Amino acid sequence: MSNLSGNLRTMPLPDILQWIESGRKTGTLSLTRHSIEKRIVFSDGRIHSSWSNDPRESLGQFLVRDGQVTEEQLFKGLLRQESEKRLLGSILVTDGVLSEDELKATLRLKAEETIYDLFLWPEGHFEFHEGELPYDVLVHLDLDIREVIFEGVRRVDDWNRMRAVFPSSRVVLRRLETAETPNDPIERQALELAAAGKSMAEVGLELRRSEYETAAILFELKARDLIGIERMPEEPSAQDPIGAVNELLALAYARLQERRYDSAERAYHDVLALDRLNQNAKKGLLSLADTRARDRATRNVPLEQVPCLNKDLIALTRENLDPQEGFVLSRVNGEWDVRSILKLCPLPEDDVMLIFSRLLDRGVIRLK
Repeated sequence: MSNLSGNLRTMPLPDILQWIESGRKTGTLSLTRHSIEKRIVFSDGRIHSSWSNDPRESLGQFLVRDGQVTEEQLFKGLLRQESEKRLLGSILVTDGVLSEDELKATLRLKAEETIYDLFLWPEGHFEFHEGELPYDVLVHLDLDIREVIFEGVRRVDDWNRMRAVFPSSRVVLRRLETAETPNDPIERQALELAAAGKSMAEVGLELRRSEYETAAILFELKARDLIGIERMPEEPSAQDPIGAVNELLALAYARLQERRYDSAERAYHDVLALDRLNQNAKKGLLSLADTRARDRATRNVPLEQVPCLNKDLIALTRENLDPQEGFVLSRVNGEWDVRSILKLCPLPEDDVMLIFSRLLDRGVIRLK
């Protein structure tokens, strides 16, 4: 058996793929970064299939984002999936919501995007194990590794160009006064969100697209002078690394107190990127993991209860909601219960439950 493991920092994904291709290997490459896990399955040196636990890469989210199903249709399909123990795709095809060809095309696109997203990971643990192919694969990709590497490297080049314009997902956008309405419906929706003063992260959530895809859409709109940048996020000064570390540690602590765990984790990792031996950041990550575990064990947001807005629109504008809180809150309609909203959000369930808990604590919503 020929196995391989390491970190993408020291062995980039293209090198791993070339090693698998040159050896015509059959097996599974598993990759993890923070809470995201992905797998690529290979057959005789070609890509056979992929899997991801990233909620943005679920079949339901791809179908909603491309307008093939509505949120209501997805919700009904997921309920039937639970009760009938059948695959979501099979249910939607049986009900006439999708054709088999449409389902296969979406599954293939989903599997490919899972792979291409990995090229943008700056780091992450990987393990390759030779072995038999899984039996439960719905769509066999049969992709040439060299073509995948070519496309992945092209996306990295595009990503670097787009990052020069949009250095952070917290960039706040605006629609230019002279902007004409695009014909493409996705561009139209992105332009409307920019006109509403949304950040890049908020646009990505509403479009249900990855950071790369969101940046590509906005980059094109900016190149055509349809949108501009209203406000850049405030970043710690790069010329003062000690000050930057202290600012990031303060930010991480504040986010931890607010139970915005993802933001706290990012801030601690940013500290370690500047000072890899920083003990405060290392201790902070341990404290974060412990706090997160205790919070998950003690919080109590009943799944069957229905969240309702507890503040008017004027009061909501003063709440300083982050993009994820805003997205979840936009699905609170006084009719869907917590369980229903969990099914529709392109976010991990634990994160959505924490958001509900925070919104309850702050009096933004109430449960009935």
